[in-house]
Amino acid sequence: MLFAIGLLIVIFFVSYRFAPRERQEDALVHGAGQVGMLAALALFGVDYFTSYYYATGEMMSALHPYGLERYAYFAVALIALANFVFGALYMFFLGAFKEGGGSFTASMRYLGPSLSLIVAVVLVQDYVLTIVVSTLSGSDQLLSIMGAYYVNWIWHFLIGAALASVTWFLTIRGRGESAQVVFTLLGLFAGLTLTMFVGLILAHLRGLPPAPGEPPLPTTLGQALYHMLTASMKGMVALTGLEAMADGVQFVIDEDYALIKWGKKHLPRLNWLWNFYSGKSGIGRTVQTAFLFYGGLTTLILTIFSLRFQVFDGTFGRTLVGNLAYIGFDQFPGGIILYWFYQFLAVALLSAASMTAYQDLQAITWRNVAIGEIPEIVVYRNPKGTFTRPVTAAAIAAIVIQLLVRGRTTVAVPFYGIGVFLPITAMGLAMRRHVLENFSGRKRQWGLIGTNFSIFLSVTVLIGQVVGKWEEGGWVVLISLIVLILMAHAILISPVGYRDPDQIYRIVRVKSRVEGPMGAIVEWQSLKVQEYRYKLLVAITRFWEWFGVRRPLRFEPPVIAGEFDEAIEVGHTHHSYLEPYLNNNQDQSQAAQVKEEPSANPPA
Repeated sequence: MLFAIGLLIVIFFVSYRFAPRERQEDALVHGAGQVGMLAALALFGVDYFTSYYYATGEMMSALHPYGLERYAYFAVALIALANFVFGALYMFFLGAFKEGGGSFTASMRYLGPSLSLIVAVVLVQDYVLTIVVSTLSGSDQLLSIMGAYYVNWIWHFLIGAALASVTWFLTIRGRGESAQVVFTLLGLFAGLTLTMFVGLILAHLRGLPPAPGEPPLPTTLGQALYHMLTASMKGMVALTGLEAMADGVQFVIDEDYALIKWGKKHLPRLNWLWNFYSGKSGIGRTVQTAFLFYGGLTTLILTIFSLRFQVFDGTFGRTLVGNLAYIGFDQFPGGIILYWFYQFLAVALLSAASMTAYQDLQAITWRNVAIGEIPEIVVYRNPKGTFTRPVTAAAIAAIVIQLLVRGRTTVAVPFYGIGVFLPITAMGLAMRRHVLENFSGRKRQWGLIGTNFSIFLSVTVLIGQVVGKWEEGGWVVLISLIVLILMAHAILISPVGYRDPDQIYRIVRVKSRVEGPMGAIVEWQSLKVQEYRYKLLVAITRFWEWFGVRRPLRFEPPVIAGEFDEAIEVGHTHHSYLEPYLNNNQDQSQAAQVKEEPSANPPA
């Protein structure tokens, strides 16, 4: 028992000692809520890192009942390939879009407002469902401690709702405190997971027998292939962190972190490497580098031990990770303490994973308000830099969805998967256009090979998410997606969706307090969407004219948005992209006031 307690104290001390802290002087230099490398790793990586707790269990649960678990390595290989390809795609994005913005910005620049609007809607759905899946998975881990995995669904819901509420409270307190807490938890997770793997190796060497199995269900070759597809799709649901980092890089400090500064000073011959990981885009790439290998490696290790000891979700009333933790920690003195602590840590981390969604939800919501997709009242940024209203709305929506799915994580996963891979597909299409317009020769050739393969893989997985989970609600996903897209367009063409330059400036610069290139980019995006809105209204008007209904447009043609590069150039001067129009508008207003004023010397 002393060994277990001592080990926990040591790991906690090391984790807490290295946890990032937001200093007042940094807030004055970088802005409230801006985070460095360690904080970015924690906030934007926690969802991906904690997929360890449920992705492999979901994958094996699709194979084990039919006796197909020995073929799980094929699914693992596909998952590892997808992680590497999509991770590389998003690292490439940060080189082209150093100010971030994710697939929303990339698709707006290269694919047009229509697809960009769809991506924006899907991302909001994705982030809300990330909260749902993460907190319900935390509920599963908590109940598995007591072997109550199959308890009444109401307990899954109540625990999940409580976890969503706690992470909501931590998020609205600010990014600095959130990052410190999450990094400490991840440090504990890393130390204890390594300890658990050592224990599993010892259990294998000591000849611990596998758990007793049950006769598999009968299945045909076609059904077996279908189950393999389902397993691959269920194990490939934690790529939200890629989009989260690409989108949320706007909240990252634009400076080199300590390792890069040291490398530039002492190893100048590797400047190509240090430059690749330099600045805010370099911090984002550092986080995404972990995504290249983490998912495939952890899924492989858990699959190996799952097959060795024949434990899966539901075995002995525990989750797959819960069973492996019980075996691994049991090899050490006081192992039961380590096991209980590890399971409670799983609950905390899976809850904290929803913070990734809360953070990126803020990044996409204020932009959706600026372009006219969400009412203006939603945007409000408190002194600590947190957009509290969308965070609160997301927490409420997540709890409602938890109730609708009756606390079952598996039911929510299909909706979650679609929200992940549609933006990834849009990102691949956008980056392909970027290669065509900006590269030549061998770089162009290799760029097209890479982006084309990422598009093929993401489209395949996107279709597989629907087909592989058809019986679990995959068909409902298609309906909900269509409804969301229609709702977004309905809001845009309504009076609520109208934005003139004065409104855009107020939302971006005054309410959201966003400056620099990102502010100028969103101003440009808003003008592009207003052009798209006007074209939709013209098309609708012409459509009704075919039936003899003639209704004049209420608004004049919008301001022409111009080019994306122009917005970037203006942003780097720390001026608003809308300034020329705003100044012109003010001059016209002043001229009108002078004209209306009575002359000091009226004619006789």
